[in-house]
Amino acid sequence: MLRLNDILDRVTTYHPNPDLDVIKKAYVYSAKVHQGQIRKSGEPYLVHPLEVAGILAELKLDESSVVTGLLHDTIEDTLATKDEIGELFGVEIAELVDGVTKLSQFSAANTQEEKQAENFRKMVVAMAKDIRVLLVKLADRTHNMRTLDAMKPESQERIARETLDIYAPLANRLGIQWIKTELEELSFKYLKPTEFGELTAKVANTAKERERFVADVVEIIRKKLTEAGLEADVSGRVKHTYSIWRKMQQLDVEFEQIQDVIGFRVIVDSVAQCYESLGLIHALWKPVPGRFKDYIAIPKPNLYQSLHTTVVGPAGDRIEVQIRTKEMHKIAEEGVAAHWAYKERGRDGKVQEMSKKDAESFGWLRQLVEWQRELVDPREFLETVKVDLFSDEVFVFTPKGAVKSLPRGATPVDFAYTIHSEIGEHCVGAKVNGKLVPLRYTLKNGDTVEILTSPHSHPSKDWLTFVKTSRAQARIRQFLRATEHRRSIEIGREVAERELRRFGLTLNKLVKGGELEKVAQGLGYRVVEDLLAAVGYGKIAPAQILQQLLPAERLAEAPPTEPAQPPSRIAELFRKMARRPTEGVRINGIDDVLVRFGKCCNPVPGDGIVGFITRGRGVTVHTAGCDKILGIDPERRVDVAWDVRGDFKRNVSLRVITTDRPGILAKISQTFSEAGVNISQASCRTTPGERAVNEFEVTVGDLKQLNSVIRSIERIDGVQSVQRV
Repeated sequence: MLRLNDILDRVTTYHPNPDLDVIKKAYVYSAKVHQGQIRKSGEPYLVHPLEVAGILAELKLDESSVVTGLLHDTIEDTLATKDEIGELFGVEIAELVDGVTKLSQFSAANTQEEKQAENFRKMVVAMAKDIRVLLVKLADRTHNMRTLDAMKPESQERIARETLDIYAPLANRLGIQWIKTELEELSFKYLKPTEFGELTAKVANTAKERERFVADVVEIIRKKLTEAGLEADVSGRVKHTYSIWRKMQQLDVEFEQIQDVIGFRVIVDSVAQCYESLGLIHALWKPVPGRFKDYIAIPKPNLYQSLHTTVVGPAGDRIEVQIRTKEMHKIAEEGVAAHWAYKERGRDGKVQEMSKKDAESFGWLRQLVEWQRELVDPREFLETVKVDLFSDEVFVFTPKGAVKSLPRGATPVDFAYTIHSEIGEHCVGAKVNGKLVPLRYTLKNGDTVEILTSPHSHPSKDWLTFVKTSRAQARIRQFLRATEHRRSIEIGREVAERELRRFGLTLNKLVKGGELEKVAQGLGYRVVEDLLAAVGYGKIAPAQILQQLLPAERLAEAPPTEPAQPPSRIAELFRKMARRPTEGVRINGIDDVLVRFGKCCNPVPGDGIVGFITRGRGVTVHTAGCDKILGIDPERRVDVAWDVRGDFKRNVSLRVITTDRPGILAKISQTFSEAGVNISQASCRTTPGERAVNEFEVTVGDLKQLNSVIRSIERIDGVQSVQRV
């Protein structure tokens, strides 16, 4: 068991002038208030705060953090109060202990997932105030995971899942590699005990063979570097079981098929020596294409720096080599703790704050705080942080050369929202490396991105199918919800006014007189607009409003509903929504309904079409053979027909596969021009086998014109296929 003197000795090794008396005082106080308390493992409770303080000392944190580790459970589990701790140990330590206590307290929530998310919200807020609160909580969770055997199986699984979802990724973002690895390994042990046991046994069975392999490779690398006059610390190890298991899952292979399970590390004195060592290793063994990463030139957000390369080593085995300086290695292992500045205390007795440079480096903390304030649903917030904490980064540049970090798979829309919410909201297009690209284009490392905007453009629901960042998703959903709410109010107002008119009532008078507000509150709605939105959504029938306003005998004398053809109700519902008369499609003889065309099939005049009512958005028209209509409720279907007037044009996408030879693109373009078809967008790429894939977005008048131009292109020498996308 860790003893107080062990902690004091650790602090003395790294702190220039530690206040050991305050640590001793905290130990005595913690022992006093926890006296008689026993952990579920059967040990005295004092063992836990001692171990937490020991981990914090191992992280080389200041005395205040170590003292907080000793006192972190006193407010929650004993009769101690924040004021009492403030009187005995000062305001700074009292605030730290209170911050850790708040992280451990759950609000009343309906589900375990909501509790978990709400707890993490508090953690993020606490981080923004003092990052040491999070470091203490990580130390607390690390020791709890080490002693998880004493808990019930259901508690083990719940705590392990929370640790893997929340705490291990946070340790990674803070750059504390050893805590991240230990939390992942322990979580894996309790979440997948069978797989953990089998994998551990397989690694142990090949241990001696791998030890010889590691020793041989280390000697080869060390000899090569020495010949070049480089002094380096070279080491190798088998990767952790959790990382091996994850790779097995990703590649869907067995343990025996995983090649790069051994990692090697080269530590040198300078950045120049890092790149020199890389060249020497690549001279020794052939590098694997696409497996080199330069985190020295572009560090990770958690300040991690290193060169990563995978080479085909001795006997054809793939091995991963990391090359870094001693300072980089310290940061890689200790993360933010390696940047903690132990400065002289000011007159107020407080430790000075982290340097401005270090604070800027951990700007992702501020981003998380902003996101948690924007999102109302705790479950949505949990999904947000899971996505952003687990994602691999891709680094892109603004036109002015600033580097932006985004999750892998991010698009120009994600980039736009990263710059500013208004830029994202008004985004209409993007240029990557000077060329126009679709908004769903996947950004790659090193891309330079320029966003094109228009004040009349707004987010589309389709954007949610390809954006990756939580900020973009939250902003788009927020805009769509607000838009749908406004449209529902318009529909509800129209429906309610029509029903009220039958009894000689008007909506405006009822609103001004306050009667409708009472009806809204009586039906469980806060304001009149919420009631009208409910009518627009179909949650409340107009008859329910009338029942609240009029006596039963008056309702019994209801005048007949205005005569109308069956389809007029649908048309009436959407007529007020129509922003303008839409030519091209007629719905049951009505031509002033808001019409949208399905982007999945892009129908053109001449195609067989069907229409579906879309709540709050009019009628969406699809081709009769579109796959998407199979999953739509048949009751929402309406009869539609083409009713083309004037110069009506529709966009259609065509994919033309050709041989890769000069001049063929010019012939295709000329064919479009001769057919009177305009090209609005085009992209061309070559593929292995001397083929070219050309995608065109063209504007046509009808199906006849489209089929004609397709046949003309098919006759061009070198064209292999033409397909409507």
